[in-house]
Amino acid sequence: MTALFHYAYHVTSLESTRLFYSQVLGCTEGRSTDTWVDFDFYGHQLSLHLGTPATTTNTGRVGDHLVPMPHFGLILPMDEWQKVAKRLTEANVPFDLAPSVRFAGQPGEQWTMFFKDPSGNALELKGFKDMAQVYAK
Repeated sequence: MTALFHYAYHVTSLESTRLFYSQVLGCTEGRSTDTWVDFDFYGHQLSLHLGTPATTTNTGRVGDHLVPMPHFGLILPMDEWQKVAKRLTEANVPFDLAPSVRFAGQPGEQWTMFFKDPSGNALELKGFKDMAQVYAK
């Protein structure tokens, strides 16, 4: 990897944020103050600051589903995606779109799930058996 993304956004509670990102998503906590906390988000930097999170609405049409907009997320190798899906399910995290396959049998076949963190920030995690298919047409 030649570049990392850094994404900073608002959360309503550092305590619930720490629990969710570390214990449920499996991220490692980095630097912090009394108003923000950084996480290693699968090799990328999230910087979560106390404040009012952005509003999301289910207006993104993907196939037959309306998904939360805006959202961000990751594309993971399938084995890692399955581990995270299991952790989210076991933690009883409600899904906006439960773990499911999209574009089955087509180029770019992927597994996806949408959920929100405790502050209402929408995330999507995608899983690919073949990472070379991420941009397949």
